[in-house]
Amino acid sequence: MQAQLPEPVIVIRNVSRRYVRGVDEVHALDDVSLSIPTGHFVGFMGPSGSGKSTLLNLVSGIDRPSAGEVIVAGQKLNDLSEDELAQWRAGHVGLIFQFFNLMPVLSARDNVALPLLLTHLSKTERPRRAEIALGIVGLEHRLDHFPRTLSGGEQQRVAIARAIVTDPDIIVADEPTGDLDARNAEAILSLLRQLKHDFGKTVVMVTHDARALRYVDDAYHLDKGVLLEGEEARLAAEALRATAGHVPAPGR
Repeated sequence: MQAQLPEPVIVIRNVSRRYVRGVDEVHALDDVSLSIPTGHFVGFMGPSGSGKSTLLNLVSGIDRPSAGEVIVAGQKLNDLSEDELAQWRAGHVGLIFQFFNLMPVLSARDNVALPLLLTHLSKTERPRRAEIALGIVGLEHRLDHFPRTLSGGEQQRVAIARAIVTDPDIIVADEPTGDLDARNAEAILSLLRQLKHDFGKTVVMVTHDARALRYVDDAYHLDKGVLLEGEEARLAAEALRATAGHVPAPGR
């Protein structure tokens, strides 16, 4: 009997996103459709201006489509008000950024606990949850350290702990290795894959990093707002590998 794929946690149907810039209309996305199964690690790849970050913003409820539907964790995001979107995002999405976005005056523990201020957890429970999250990313020995005393890789681990502390359905990562050296980039990609394997998290990442092809379950390539398929997608993956030297085909 053939194994069934998990139910999709993200469904994007005929989505377009247009912006008005001066007298011009910019088509950031053009009729994109895809489904991402629960517990998958996927990457959106493509050149600058291809629509990757726009798609990520739609999935995380930061932006809205001009046309089409975005359904995440069973919720049609088109139907929500701005306040409802913010509340939904706090409960379902963990965000990771390229430049970490840590508060310099707060310890690692307190940075990770910030999203818990929007929950009903008590003042004593919030730091305990933060310590658990920091333990998952291997920083239980850095609880009281401030960002300035941490390496770039450690700061990104703190940011990942902050993203998972609320136990979200989806982890959304925007260029998480873009400000890291090769060794730390590999470590962060490995950690994101571990979160998928060990905790069943769905990880959606935007990246230019060809190394990511070894870690993701699926890579989606965009160009000028269009989702490439078939031979075009294969050629785009080969071109990406070529820019960073030899990178083996995606593993599992």
